[in-house]
Amino acid sequence: MTSEAFSPEERSALLATLQSRFEQFRQRHPECAWDAVQAKLEANPDKLWSLNEMERTGGEPDVVGYDEVTGEYIFYDCAGESPVGRRSLCYDREALDARKENKPPNSAMQMAATMGIEMLTETQYRALQSLGRFDTKTSSWVVTPAAIREQGGAIFCDRRYDHVFTYHNGASSYYAARGFRGSLRV
Repeated sequence: MTSEAFSPEERSALLATLQSRFEQFRQRHPECAWDAVQAKLEANPDKLWSLNEMERTGGEPDVVGYDEVTGEYIFYDCAGESPVGRRSLCYDREALDARKENKPPNSAMQMAATMGIEMLTETQYRALQSLGRFDTKTSSWVVTPAAIREQGGAIFCDRRYDHVFTYHNGASSYYAARGFRGSLRV
C-alpha cells in the first residue's frame, strides 16, 4: 500500500489511535500538544502512511520529542516488546544475500526503508528506555557502526536486570524474538 491508497477512513482511524496513545502516555511528551501534532500529520500524508506501517507491524508509535531547530515531532516505536510484525529479520540486504539457506523474508534495514522510517541508533534506543521499560523479553537491531558492519557484525539492544545492554551478532543471524524499532520525524 502507498500513501495514495491510504483511505480517509484509515487515516481517521490511525489519527484516533495515535491521539489516544498520545493522551495515555503524556509523560513521553509533556511539552507537546496534540492539535499541533495532528496538524503536522495531516499536512504530511506520506509520513502518516509511514506511521500506519509502524502501527500495522505492531510498533505502537508515539511522540517522544520535538526538534525546535527543524520544527519536527519525533516518533519512536513504543511497543513494550520489539514489534511483532518486524521480527525474524537479519540486519541488512547484504546479510540477507549472504545466507545460503533458511533465509528470512526480509532484512531490518530494507523493511525500515520500505516503511519510510529509520532504525533507531543505540543512542536513540537508550533514550527510549528512559521513557519506560522496553524489550524485557525481546531484543531490537539498532543502526550498526560501519567498522562493525564491515567485519560482518551488527548490534542489537535489550533491557535485562533493569539495565540496557548492547550486544553483537553476525548480521545474517535472525531470531524469533529479535526485531527492530523505528523512528520518524514529522
